[in-house]
Amino acid sequence: MVIRAIVADDQAVVRTGFVNLLGTQDDIEVVGEAADGVQAVRIAAAQRPDLALLDIRMPHKNGIEAAREITRASDGATKALMLTTFGLDEYVYDALAAGASGFLLKDATFPELLHAVRVVAEGNALLAPELTKRLIAAYVEERSAPAPVRTVEELTGREVEVLVLIAQGLSNAEIAARLTITDHTVKTHINRLFTKMGLRDRAQAVILAYELGLVIPQGRRPTSLPRLQE
Repeated sequence: MVIRAIVADDQAVVRTGFVNLLGTQDDIEVVGEAADGVQAVRIAAAQRPDLALLDIRMPHKNGIEAAREITRASDGATKALMLTTFGLDEYVYDALAAGASGFLLKDATFPELLHAVRVVAEGNALLAPELTKRLIAAYVEERSAPAPVRTVEELTGREVEVLVLIAQGLSNAEIAARLTITDHTVKTHINRLFTKMGLRDRAQAVILAYELGLVIPQGRRPTSLPRLQE
């Protein structure tokens, strides 16, 4: 399967570099490029790509707004992979909430770029790298938002285990091996978990795990968990 992608970045050199690198791969086809968020939304609507590689900071419409419109208009068929830097840590949570499925630092290596594009295009969240997990953990801890309505008491013990392992970046196969259950059983638990908690994808599951205190940023002591359903 060929991954159809668009690239949006207001810096022409950066944009051209990503386009040229992706163009060297037989399984990736760049079907459009944009210099701002407005162009990205328009091109995505016309091309219906599998993936949109979006810089977070762009003129006219930023990457977060573009990601929200693109994923919503495609009903999730087009995945959003955000380009970010250390200076944009505060945008990570908002981008995930807008529908983005992963993040890539602008100084990423060529193999990291290809891995990110393929992982996100397959419908998975690129949250395994330690850097990205640290950014999310730090921001969720500091974010001054109302307590989530969803509670851990709504989940069974097994569903909590699965949620924690998703937040740690494990794939379905790795979760199955860790819990000594089948891949099919893992998918069943994930489907029930997503339905109960109103989750769209694994990225939102990671956010929820931090918000519920199931995953604790390094250096912080975990709080005791409430009594879970059997």
